[in-house]
Amino acid sequence: MSNLLEEPRTRPAPAPAPAPAPRRRAGTPRTMATTTRSAAEQLRVTMAAIRLSFTWFGVRKTLTPAQKDQAAESFGAEGQFLSAGKKLIDTKHEAFRAVTKARHELVTCWRTHSLPFPEPGVRLIRQDDLGAVTLQLTTLKADLTTAVEQLNTRFEALKAAARERLGTLFNPADYPASLTGLFDVAWDFPSVEPPPYLQQLSPQLYQQECQRVAARFDEAVQLAEQAFIDELAAMISHLTERLSGTDDCRPKVFRDSAVENLTEFFQRFRHLNVRSNQQLDELVGQAQQIVRGVEPQSLRDSEPLRQQIATQLSAVGSVLDGLLVDRPRRAILRRPR
Repeated sequence: MSNLLEEPRTRPAPAPAPAPAPRRRAGTPRTMATTTRSAAEQLRVTMAAIRLSFTWFGVRKTLTPAQKDQAAESFGAEGQFLSAGKKLIDTKHEAFRAVTKARHELVTCWRTHSLPFPEPGVRLIRQDDLGAVTLQLTTLKADLTTAVEQLNTRFEALKAAARERLGTLFNPADYPASLTGLFDVAWDFPSVEPPPYLQQLSPQLYQQECQRVAARFDEAVQLAEQAFIDELAAMISHLTERLSGTDDCRPKVFRDSAVENLTEFFQRFRHLNVRSNQQLDELVGQAQQIVRGVEPQSLRDSEPLRQQIATQLSAVGSVLDGLLVDRPRRAILRRPR
């Protein structure tokens, strides 16, 4: 009887080890596609769509055909080949400028806290930012309302000034009795996902909508990268030009905001970035490291520091310029109107 613990004298030849799979370098199309897809999925899970819309009184009006014919006579032209309009009120008046400033602040708030989306008027905002951003928009809307009320108190004076400046082109019918309700802002949170009921009505159409939405979020990732690259490249170019250039053999003057805007960008990038582009992440980190702890006044006082920062930022800017040149052009999907 053989000993069960005894090792057999002969052994079968071991099976050949499987050949190792070829290593795929970082940045290959498959890796990039996977990164984009995971970033797009992250956008869908963590973001909400937000749309900002304005009601705005038009301060310009096209001339009537008869008025255009009259204006064309002075040039020996035909009225149908002339495009002409009139300004109803003085848009440089401080009361009107306050209204446009309030609108600008609303748009800035909306854009600062969101990412682009390939749908007209729609952007993506982090779901956990909804409460704070809505509160900020509400406050800014109150500022707009106050500015419109102030403009309304000056409206009759602005119409009187327009009567004098427009002459025979002045038409009282162009002006409302009051501006109340003619300047306003609203925001909503439209759904960008396929409607669930479509799955019951037409599974095939529902699947097509799912594919379309997925493509839109893929595009949103690319738009976000593009926006970050454009913004950072522009700020670095501006600051580098200010630091390295001279006027009459003297260093160029630059504002504190040239450095402060970069710091704000770094904060916004960290908050909204979906980590879809490793090279962009690294460039942002390099730029942040270069200006970390650098005060604007120190740059004004020290020429060597100016040159050092300008040289280092210029190197980062050169790589960013390469990203701007090399990035593929992508068509933005839009719904037919």
